[in-house]
Order: sequence, then structure tokens, then C-alpha cells
Amino acid sequence: MPNLYVALASSWHSSGDYRCFANMQMVPVPPQGFGNFFEGDCYIVLTCSICSTDIHYWIGKASSQDEQGAAAIYVTQLDEYLGGSPVQHREVQGSESPRFRSYFRNGIIYKKGGVASGFRHVDTNAYNVLRLLHVKGRKNVTATEVEVSWNSFNNGDIFLLDVGKAIVQWNGPQSNRREKLKAVLLAQDIRDRERGGRAQIGVVEGGDEQDSPELMKVMTAVLGQRTGHLKDAIPDEKPGQVQKTNVRLYHVFENSGNLVVQEVATQPLTQDLLHSSDCYIVDQSGSSVMVWKGKLASKQERREALNRAMGYIKAKNYPSSTTVEVMTEGGESAMFKHLFKSWRDKGQTQGLGTTHSVGKIAKVDQVKFDVMELHARPELAAQQRMVDDASGDVKVWRIENLELADVNPSTYGQFYGGDCYLVLYTYQRSNQQQHILYMWQGRHATKDEITACAYQAVNIDNKYNGAPVQVRVIMGKEPRHFLAIFKGNLIIFMGGTGRPGVVNPEAGARLFQVRGTNELNTKATEVPARASSLNTNDVFLLKTDHVCYLWYGKGCSGDERVMGRAMSDVLSRQDKQVVMEGQEPAEFWVALGGKAPYASDKRLQREEPPHSPRLFECSNQTGQFRMTEVDDFAQSDLDEEDVMLLDTWEEIFLWVGKFANKHETKEAWNSAQEYLRTHPAGRDPDTPIIFVRQGYEPPTFTGWFNAWDPHKWSSSKNMSPSVSFSPSSQVDGGMSPSAGNSGMYMDPDLLINKSPSELPKGVEASQREAYLSDADFENLLGTSRSDFQRLPKWRQNDLKKKAGLF
Repeated sequence: MPNLYVALASSWHSSGDYRCFANMQMVPVPPQGFGNFFEGDCYIVLTCSICSTDIHYWIGKASSQDEQGAAAIYVTQLDEYLGGSPVQHREVQGSESPRFRSYFRNGIIYKKGGVASGFRHVDTNAYNVLRLLHVKGRKNVTATEVEVSWNSFNNGDIFLLDVGKAIVQWNGPQSNRREKLKAVLLAQDIRDRERGGRAQIGVVEGGDEQDSPELMKVMTAVLGQRTGHLKDAIPDEKPGQVQKTNVRLYHVFENSGNLVVQEVATQPLTQDLLHSSDCYIVDQSGSSVMVWKGKLASKQERREALNRAMGYIKAKNYPSSTTVEVMTEGGESAMFKHLFKSWRDKGQTQGLGTTHSVGKIAKVDQVKFDVMELHARPELAAQQRMVDDASGDVKVWRIENLELADVNPSTYGQFYGGDCYLVLYTYQRSNQQQHILYMWQGRHATKDEITACAYQAVNIDNKYNGAPVQVRVIMGKEPRHFLAIFKGNLIIFMGGTGRPGVVNPEAGARLFQVRGTNELNTKATEVPARASSLNTNDVFLLKTDHVCYLWYGKGCSGDERVMGRAMSDVLSRQDKQVVMEGQEPAEFWVALGGKAPYASDKRLQREEPPHSPRLFECSNQTGQFRMTEVDDFAQSDLDEEDVMLLDTWEEIFLWVGKFANKHETKEAWNSAQEYLRTHPAGRDPDTPIIFVRQGYEPPTFTGWFNAWDPHKWSSSKNMSPSVSFSPSSQVDGGMSPSAGNSGMYMDPDLLINKSPSELPKGVEASQREAYLSDADFENLLGTSRSDFQRLPKWRQNDLKKKAGLF
């Protein structure tokens, strides 16, 4: 569930998004309704992360011009209230940005009508529902209400028939596995969020309907008998390009009441083109329009920025769905920075773990949490994603045998990956009791336990007459307030159970990654006890039978070290030994099974990198090859059926899922080169492109993901390891790794006629032929790798000398 906050004209609510009605007022939407959007309405969504604040206003395709205008006015007022620091986004139904879609991981539902048709909040106790949802999408799912009739069906898509107490999923014969899985997750989300876990879900395969007679009875009772053939599959929309190379910067101002748009420069853009006293538009070939407001620009200019963007789009005859972003100097979005050759944020702080933000919200970043202060200053509550100072009452239950079992208060804050928990938080607001009910789901909990967790949440909700705000928490995705209520004592164990009397398998040495700068935002997550789990940006606790090591990475801050020390006292009563990165004793590496490479990129040791990493999904499962950006990515976003492109600016990684096909792999490689060639910031075409196989990810890749789980794909034991290429290498069907270098290929130009000191790091001078692809090996040495191995040593050396490899 996204962390969204709402504002009415005079008060704030920690509930989610809000709707602009025909009377031009804003009404809060309860958490149960998140992800449901009426086509006849407009919505405003405010989200706060550690380093940024975003305001999205969503326009339904059937909303009126008055409603759209009112939404724009409210966005401007909200932006001013927050000191101009948020990034504003205009979202149009059907063309939502990846960031917006990422807030609703299980999908967005478009509902017919709006206020005129009688809006009702989602009621978890109501089952008088009858609707048919047409589900589209593999990564970002949308579901549109359509006529409840067989005429709405087609052979290529998936449909959910929702009758309240039952949800029947009908899979078109031509739909694929990934689409079916996403539809199941959407159905489960509807069941848990809107029905309190009480609805039944059934799946019908469109080509084998005779195998599901009971479910077909339900469908027939609602839809009637089907006559004739269903329509053919509806083609997916044409894929949009990842980027537009034609980027232009315009100075925008008014002259005698007329809007003047004056071109300043084309790509590659540089930061010094932006002057604080002016406002600018960056036009990315019409695919997106970004407005930059200088901090010294007049109040009128800044207030009119959004209207000017819309006027610009109209003047250019761009589609009304064109993406629009509006931002203030100092609060630029990652996408905006990516369009510039170089970028440096003013006042950057040392270490990735040190949080910072801009504008009015930055002024409250270090304010001591005080419950009355939070109520009096809603912008503080919004920025910190805190309804109070986390000093309320906490009650924790664990799901045992599908029932609730009290957890001993002495172990509050200890969560095991094999369990599910319910956490009830009670606090006072305006002399009234308020409740938040968190449903924490372990990564290794059973389906029955997860279902029981949702069911028991309904029972607790009923006990409090529906008053609690319910929040589903996935292991590793804990929201800020959840961390805060455990006062810096939150420890997440990788697996096992906290049930009394159950002995977890002896794990030997255990390693915990600590992230956080104070007791309100800190947690320790168990990771595999191996050297490759380390990250130079963080603090780690290594607990052995005799000692607890506190390992301080070079990129961690003083505050993070303090919290690491506090967490070590919670985790272990043993002696503590501080270990600085680079000064580890031998016993430290022995406990981790030996020294090994880990995420130690120098970029992780310095200030926040100016260019944030970006992840793209590369797939042809819709019949066309496309690249789709994944916003706010995590390891769970890596799709086993696809190729994923991770851009860290200095490197490009191509991650190949074990079910990805050769065509996707080849097209992803071509697209990676095209991505570099056409990048508007004038990227170096020789930027390394590194090929990585699922299950064999190097630490230079995993270091960009928080708490990487190497056991996530436990069946991935017989796949080829990682393979590295330079941009000039050629990719064909044969990409098997060489035997002598752990699977890393290199451009021959990096190896030929080079002295040992000139060779890439880690390359053994006497074994450079091992870093050639099979094709390059034969071209340079005139023989196959297997025949070469059978030659006498003197003959091998002779061939290597002639090829410049000796």
C-alpha cells in the first residue's frame, strides 16, 4: 500500500488520495479504495519518501473541464503550502507514469461514472457487487470496468467477474503466464483490501472451461449462456520508446500578456544553462514536458508554471495525454537530472544513508518529534510519514495454527520470515483513540498463514467497529511509522519462526544489515552470512558464537554507526568488536566463509550520486519487443521471464531471467547500445555493458538493491554464470561462458598487446585468452578452444604471441 497523504481545505488526513468533486471540494479516499479511480472524477495523490515529495493529479477520461481546472488549482495551492519543494505530475487515465503506477503494485482499477453516479466509499463488509473487469498489462496492470456480458470478452486477455463473495478469473486462451499471475495478484488484492479476505477466488482457463464446471455455473448464472465465438485478441498498445533523443530547453516568460517560449539549447544540456531567476521548459520530443522553476523567479511566474506547460502543449499540438512534470530548483526529479550531461545537487550531504531534502520540508527534517507539533504542523507529519511520535500503545499477535497468538512483549520488534504478524497501534488524536492495524507477511510464510492473517485482521477490525486503518506490510517493505513504533529495535530474521517451543535450525554465524539514522527509521535485516552480502554504504552486525562484530562501511555516516551500536545491544549480549572496512581481522573473514568481492563501488562511499539508477523491463511477450521503466525498483521486480536493464550511469547491466528467450536477449543487447547512443545527456558510447545471468549476480549488481536475497531463486543452480561484454562486442545465439574466468567475456581490444598493468582489473595476464568469447577466440587464435587445450604448452604460447595475448 502506498504511503499517501491527503489535504482538505483546512485539515490533513493520513489516508491516501483525494478526489475533486463537481462542487470543487476535495474528499479523502479511505485506504480500502486506493487504486480505484472513477473515470468521471479527478484525483490528487501526495506521496512522501525520505528524499522527495511528489504531487500527482490524475484526470479521468470522463471528467469535466471544471474538475480538471479545480484539480490544477488545488495542486498549485498544495505545492505553495509545502514551500514549492514537491515535484508535480499530471497523470491522464491510460497514460499514467511508471512512478504513479508503482504506488499501486497490484494494479489500477478504472470504475465507471463518478460523483454524478453516486460515489460510495469501499466498504469491507459489503458484498452487493457485480462488475466485470478487463485486465491488461504484465508489469503495470490496469483493470477497466466493462459491460457484464460475454460480448466484452476476447481470447487474448483476462477478465475478473466480481460478484462480491466470489471473484472468478477467466484467462483467455492466448494470454500468457505472467499476465495470469498479475491478474491473480489483483484478484487477491481486491479480496484482501475490499472484502477483508472473505471472498473466494477461482480461475477458469478459457480453452479448458470444461475443467471448471462449478465456476462456469457462476459465470453462466451472471452472463447467461455463451453463443457464438469470442472476439480475437486485442493488440497491446504500441510500445513507447524508452527515451527521446531530441531534447530542447526553452526559456518561458510573459511579454505584454503573451506567453513567450524562447529556445535556449539542445542536448546535451548542462546545469549552468538554468538560472535561478527564470523558469524553463524541457521538451523531450513531445513524449514529456518538464517545467523548472528557479527559486528566485517571481511568485506569479512560479504559480503559472503548470498553466504555461499546458499552454505549451496546446501550442505544439501535442496529445492531451503528454506527461507533465513541474519542479522547483533544488527539488529536481531523477528523470530531469538524467537529461543533463552533469548534475550536482547543492548542499549534498556525505553518505547515502544521511537523509536530506529541500524546500520548506527540509526545515522540519531534524525537528524533534512531538505529537502536538505533528498535529499543528501537518507538513511535518507528511514529510516524515508519521501520524504521531510513535509513543502510542503496541499490541502484537503471531498467526499460529491459523489463529491469533499473543507475542511476548519482550520480543516485540523481532519478526521472522516464516511467520505472519498483526500489529495494532493505538494513539490519541483530539482526545479520541485512533488505531492502525499492520498485517506483516513473512517472505516464507505459507499461503494459509497469509490468508489467515487477512481473516484475523477483519476480526480485529470488527472488534473496534471498523475504526482501524489497515496496512498490509510485506517483509522488507516496512513503512516509516512501522519502523518507528519499535524504537530502533526492529530486527527481521531471514527465515524461521518466533513460535515458542520451536527450535530454529542452528545458523552458525549470522549477518545483519542495519539501515537508519535514528530510532524512528532504523531496522536490521538478516542477510546471508557471506562476504558478498556486505555493502560499503552500510553498517553490518556479524554475530558469532563468541563475539559480535560491528562492521562500519566507508560510506556510512556517524548517525548510522550510532544506530548500529544500539542495534547490536538488542541483538546480542556478547562482547562487541568494532571493525572498520579495510581493517578486518582474519577471524572476521573466517566467520563469513572467506574473503570475497562485495558492493564496494566508490560511488557508494561518497555523496548521493547525481544520477539515480534506473531499471527497465525488456520483453516481447506481448508480441512486440518493448522496454518499460520500473520505478522504485526492488529485487522482486526482476522478472524471470524477461531481460532487465539496470542503468547505474557508469555501467549498464543486462540481467537475464532463466525463462527469457533468445530473441529478448538479443533485442535487449541491441536496445542497450541504442539506449546509450541516443541518450539525451550525451552518454559515453563505450560505457561498459555487463551481461548477468539470474542466480549469478555479481556484487556490483546486487549492491544497488537493498538486502539482496541470493536464495530467492532456489532452483537456479544449473544456469550459466554472469557474462560481461563491452559495447563493441557482438551478440549472437551462443552466449555460453568461458571456462577459465567465472564466465566473464571482454572486448579483445582490452586484452591484445596490453602490458599487465594496462589490463582490466582482475584479469590474469597469462590467462587473457580465457576472457574471449568463443567466436573471438577462434578468430584470433585460429583454432577452437577445445583444440587449443589439446596443444602442447609451447604451441599454445606461440599462438598467443601471434595474437598479441602473451
